[in-house]
Formats: sequence, C-alpha cells, structure tokens
Amino acid sequence: MLFAFIGRFITLCARHAWAVVALFVLLSGGGVYAGMTRLGVTTDTSKMLSPRLAWKQRSDEMGRLFPQKENLLVAVIEADMPEQGAETARVLADTLSADHKNFTFARRPDANPYLMRNGLMFLDEQPLTTVLNDTITAQPFLAALAQDPSGRGLFSALSLIAQGIKLGQQGNLASFQTPLNGFATTLEQAAAGHAQDMSWQRLLGGQLSDLAGRYQFVVTKPILDYGSFQPGGAAADAMRKAISNLEFVRNGHAKVYVTGQVQIDDEEFATVAEGMVAGLLGSLALVTLWLTLAVRSWRVVLPIVLTLIVGLLLTTGFAAVAVGTLNLISVAFAILFVGIAVDFAIQFSVRFRAQNPPALGETRLFEALRMTGEETGHQILVAALATSAGFLAFTPTAFLGVAQLGLIAGIGMLVAFICTTTLLPALLKICRPPLNCPSMGYAFMRPVDAGIRRHRKLLLALFGVVALAGLGLVPALQFDGDPLHTKNPNSEGMRALNLLIDNPQTSPYSAELLTSSVQEAEQKAERLSALPDVHDVMWLGSFVPTDQKQKLALIQDAAFLLLPTLIVPQPKPAPDAAALRASAADTAKALGEVVNTLPAKDPLRRIQAALASLAQAPDPVVLAANRALVRFLPAELDQLRAMLQATPVTIKDIPPVIADDYLLPDGRALVEVHPKGVMSSSNALHRFVASLQKVEPDMAGTAVDIVESARSIVRAFEQAAGAAVAMIAIILMLALRRVKDMALVLAPLLLSALMTVILIVMLPETLNFANIIALPLLLGVGVSFNIYFVMNWRDGIKSPLASPTARAVMFSALTTGTAFGSLALSHHPGTASMGRLLLLSLGCTLIGTLIFVPALLPKRPIDDA
Repeated sequence: MLFAFIGRFITLCARHAWAVVALFVLLSGGGVYAGMTRLGVTTDTSKMLSPRLAWKQRSDEMGRLFPQKENLLVAVIEADMPEQGAETARVLADTLSADHKNFTFARRPDANPYLMRNGLMFLDEQPLTTVLNDTITAQPFLAALAQDPSGRGLFSALSLIAQGIKLGQQGNLASFQTPLNGFATTLEQAAAGHAQDMSWQRLLGGQLSDLAGRYQFVVTKPILDYGSFQPGGAAADAMRKAISNLEFVRNGHAKVYVTGQVQIDDEEFATVAEGMVAGLLGSLALVTLWLTLAVRSWRVVLPIVLTLIVGLLLTTGFAAVAVGTLNLISVAFAILFVGIAVDFAIQFSVRFRAQNPPALGETRLFEALRMTGEETGHQILVAALATSAGFLAFTPTAFLGVAQLGLIAGIGMLVAFICTTTLLPALLKICRPPLNCPSMGYAFMRPVDAGIRRHRKLLLALFGVVALAGLGLVPALQFDGDPLHTKNPNSEGMRALNLLIDNPQTSPYSAELLTSSVQEAEQKAERLSALPDVHDVMWLGSFVPTDQKQKLALIQDAAFLLLPTLIVPQPKPAPDAAALRASAADTAKALGEVVNTLPAKDPLRRIQAALASLAQAPDPVVLAANRALVRFLPAELDQLRAMLQATPVTIKDIPPVIADDYLLPDGRALVEVHPKGVMSSSNALHRFVASLQKVEPDMAGTAVDIVESARSIVRAFEQAAGAAVAMIAIILMLALRRVKDMALVLAPLLLSALMTVILIVMLPETLNFANIIALPLLLGVGVSFNIYFVMNWRDGIKSPLASPTARAVMFSALTTGTAFGSLALSHHPGTASMGRLLLLSLGCTLIGTLIFVPALLPKRPIDDA
C-alpha cells in the first residue's frame, strides 16, 4: 500500500508540475529571506558547548566577573632595543586611547608607574645587591650625565675614566667591559655617519634588562561590530593604521604583531572563507560532471541540481528560524545536505531512466515516474528517516556545535526526501528526459558479484579480522580539544601567539580559581605553587614585593649616595655641534694619554679612536651622534631616580588598573596559575589540569576549558552514537520487520566505523572538534547506501553490484567526495582535517557497502536459478 501511495503521489506532482514548481519557488524565496535576515555565523568556539555544564558555568562566570580580560586585541611589539620597544608601545597606546570610536581602553600592562617605581624591590636580594653595587660604582659617571644629559656630558664622563686609569684604578673597569663594548660600537657607527640609538637600559642594567622579556604589549578592548562577519575588523584596521605611522616601525627597528582573542576569531572566519567561492564553484562543476556521467542527460542533471538548490535553500531557511547563529561546525550542514540529498536524487533518477513502460507519449513518462516511485520511494523514505534519526540523536547532547548540525541536517534529510518525491518528478516532467536506458547498471560487474558470493566466507573472515583490529585500536583514538590547533598557524594572530607560548607568563594556557577573599587567595596560591607542573601563581599579593624591610634598607643606602648627585634642578642646556666636537676632542686626548697602558682589545681604544674621528666630523654627523647617544638617557635617569625613592607598599597601594584584574568589589579574589613547560602538547595540558583539579576541583581558565571541552565532546559523541544506532535500529525494524535484515544494514555501518578508526590511528589523524562531524556523516551516508542494497536483496535482485543502485551509490559517493575534497584543500587546518576525515570515512563506507554487504547477504533459493 505504501509503495503504491508513493507512486501515485509522485505521478500527481508530475501532472501538476508547474504548480509544484511555483510552490517551491515561493518556499525557496522564504528560505532566502530568512537566511539573509536571520542567519549569522560565529567563530567563537566557546559557544560550541552547553552552558549547563558545570565547568562551562565557571568559565562563563569568570568572563562575566572580569570582562576586561575578554575579547581583547593585543599588539605585541618586538624591537631592537628595550627603549625602542617601550617608546613604540607608549605612542601606540596613546594613539589608540584617543580613538574612542574603536576602543574602550588601551593599556601597557608592563609600564604601570606602580610597577616601575617598585621595580628594584621585585628583585631577589642577591641580584638587587649586585645591581646597586654596580650603580654605586658608576656614581661619578652617572653624576656627570645627570649634570649634562648630552653627548658633551657623556664625553666628559668618559674623561673621568681616563683619570681613574692614571690613578691605577683599571681594575674597577672589569665589570663594565660589556657595556663599554656596546658603547664603542654605537660611537663608531655615529662617527661614521650611521648613528644608531644607544640602549641605556642595557648599558646600565646589563642582563637585568632582559628579565622583562623580549616583547612589549599594548592591550586594548575593541568595540566590536557583531553585525559583521569580522566583529573586530574596524578596530584591527585602526590599530594597523596607527602601527604603520610609528617611527621605529617605519625605520625597521621594531615589528608589531596583532593578536588576541578578537584577532584570532576574525582570522578564523577569514581563513575558513578563504578560497570558499573558488572551491565551491570548482566543486559544483565536478558534481555536475559526475551527475552527467551518472544519468547521461542534461534533462536529468538540471532537475537534480535545481532540486538540490531548492532543498538547500529550504534547509537554510529552517536553520535561520530554528538556530539563528551557526558555529564553525553547524555551518557544514550545507555540505552534509548536498552529500546525502544528492544520493536520494541520483537513486531516483538512475532508476527512472532505466524504466521501460509499455505506454506511449506523456502517459509513458507518468508511468515511468509511478514505477520509479513504487520501486525506490519506500527505500529513499527509510533511508531519509534513518539518516534523519542518526543526525537528530546528536541534538540533545551538550556539544552544541554538533547538536545544531544534527538538528539542521536531520530536518534537512526530511526536506531532501520531500523535494525528491515532489519537486524532482515535476522538473523531470518539464524537462522530459528519454527513458529505456538499460545501461544504467554495471553489467561488467556481474563476475565480481559472483566472485564475492563464491569467496564470501573468506571475505567475511577477513572483514572480521579488520573489525577486531579496529575494535582494539579504539582506545588509541585521541581527541585534541585545543581550538588553537585547528587554526591557521600562518595567520598574523597565531604567529604572534606562538611567539609567546613558550613564556609561562604570556602563555594562553593558564588556569584560574575564584576564592572568597584575599586571605584565602594567598592560601590557595601557596598550595598551588607547590605543584610540580606549576611555574608560578599570581594573585593580588603577587604585586606586593616580599622582604621589603631588607630590600628597602639596601635601596635607601644606595639612594643616600646616589640621589644627591642624580637630582639636578637645572641641568646644562643642550650643546651645539661645536661644543660637542670640542668635548669629543678633549676626551679623545685624555684617553689617548692612557690607552697604551690598556690591553690590545680593550674597548676604550675603540672609543678613543671614534671620539677623535667625531671631533673632525661635520655638524649633521655630530648632532645625529648626540641624538642617538643620549636620546633615551633622560628617561633612564628618571627611572633610576624613581626606583631609588621606593617606599613600603601594601595591597592597598596597588592601583585599581591592576587590582581590578584580581579583586572583585564584593571581596572575592582571583588566583591565576601558569604552567611549567610548553603546553602545546595535549598530553602535557591534560597533566597540568589534572594536577590542579586534584587540589582544587573548581578550577577554571583556558587550560581547564580546553581539557573539559574535550571530555564533554567525547562524552557527547559516545551518548549520541549509542542513541543514533538505537534510533536507526528501531526505524529499520519498523520498516524491514526482521531482525536479520536490520542487522544486515547495521553491520556494515559498524564495520565502516571500525575501518575508519584504523585509518585514523595509522595515518595518524587526530580527532578535533571540527573533523569529528565525520561520525554523523558516516552514519548518514552509510545507512542510506546499505538500505538500498538490503532492500534490493529483499526485492529479489541477484547482482547488487551490476544494478542501477550500485551505479547510483558510486556517483553519489563521487559527488559527496568532491565536496569533501574541496574542504581537504582548505588553508584552515580544522576545515582541512574535516575534509580528510570525511573522505576517509566515505571510503570506508564504500568498501563496507560495495564489498562487505554483498558478501554478507545470505544466499536465497533464487540465487541458484
């Protein structure tokens, strides 16, 4: 009765073809309107999991309580010398702070006056003693510079060195050989007319200047436009424009990289979209070619393509209404729809062309459609229902990315069935393709069918071994939940982030804990600091120097000797070129009287020669040398004066711009944990998080989010896979009404999954949140293919591989594989891995359908006829 009903319904649609087409045009228009007005895309991977999860609630709460840490755009500055980096960061921060259209704030976290003033107190006592002793030794030199912060003062200070050598004090210069060599190089370049800025921070601070790291940072909070596919695009453009105008960027002494969550998310969409149009057009061209080879008539290809387009538009409209915002996984619904819906259309069309009804004229066409509907309609219906159930099983899971995909694709399968049994017959009637094409099957495959039947026991044993091997390798499957591993490593944001990953202080893999008070934060910090996988723990008290009494005593002793000569109310005015030449000549003469007493490679020999040359140089060279030599000197002297005037500080003295990152108005306090070692390895990250959770189960933060999301995704797929198989089994049981026939459909499905496991482990191909959609697709495609073969076997077909069904399956696989192939060629690692895994699963599905199923089908009496 069902067979006859479907046949009559298809004929009815064909008889009223233009009305059906008009109806679907209207519906498609609605789908287009809904898609354009209500459908969006987000690249935020944090929205791929349910907010009901406990760890996700903690993560979301952190974002709500500390919004200044979320959605940041960061400039990472790498310069030839620390002062150039600091100046570049200062100018950039000032420029962006004034841009209220694109930025809420722009800050330099490592240049806060509180931290700079108390910089000496954050050193351990031994390094602090060394620094202060070296500074006291250089007191005469520094005093001369404070009196005259110019090249003239610098040259006069060097004359003091000559006097010391005359008095036999060469030994005091032993610890200054490195800075003197650096100064000699700079002076030689300046005298040669190639003046380069000199780093006083390195000259006076030595190795201490490297403790702050290679990079300077400008952290901004951009104003995002969520109506754009790249919400931070305008802010990023404004930042790049400001960067292009920076002095040290223009002259090549500094590089600025843009990174941060906003930049990486925007790049994510750009990378996913890169080449999408070209890939889509190329994919459509190949799909059209496969369709032409499959059905051998443009009069059939055109209806199939139009049916797919209409079905996709209707499914897109449903997605717009039911979901609204797609994520990086659910956006793949279009590929899944085309990949499976084309199978329905090809199955119908191939069998339609093979019909040879006795009627003539238009009646012949209607009769062919009726026969095709009776022959294939129920098969496509069962395939659509089973595939839809497989997808819908993912909808209740906590993995919202695949839950959305499951809902859209599940409904899409029903849309595809409706379009195949209504619109496609109507379009076929309008296009009037020729019938009676017996070559729709593969007659040359009959010997292969016979061979499979003859050696079925051997093949089944071989597949049994493969299944056992796959089952044994299931525990070896690894899921990488790190979203950074699915992003384009060559994008600017990722390149910048990779520069910072090795430094625990700037690594993105941190963990956080919210405590009830500052006192509890201190206790938790001490406990977490003792863990072997922890590099350091930051809390509000981390910004209060320890052992202040002892350190302040050392600093005050040094200040007593240094500050009276460093604080100069009225320094000398800037000299002109003549004064600079005279000072250079005097110092060169003074050093010339003592250089013969120095070793051959002593830097003072080079300095004396360079000064003698500079004393003869023209005005522009002399003035350029003066600017390069002392450009950063005043700021360095100011910093030294400020640090020597440090006073005792407590938590109350920490400025709000720092305190707000660690203390809430209600008294709750944040503890931030940084890992030891590189966390780009999934195993290392899991160990780090596991060690923290043993001590504090309620940890949050990026590291915890990555690990917990991986667990949640795996758990969701385990639940969904079980539910999908159960739902498919129920539908098959209701449709086929025999346990054996149900098993004949499910067995190759499970075998295909186990073969895919083998390939994943052997290649290897790590599972991630992007490519894991291969599982629902494997269920969808596998169920469809297997149902056709099993139902044909029930209908008495002897040679499954020689039938039109096999032809339809092969070309369905080619069209689906073409779409996946375009994904595999993507520059986006997540999308490319999705395409590769989909191709692997499709290949395994084909092996299961075309070889295992024919071998598995039991022998019937008619097979001997």
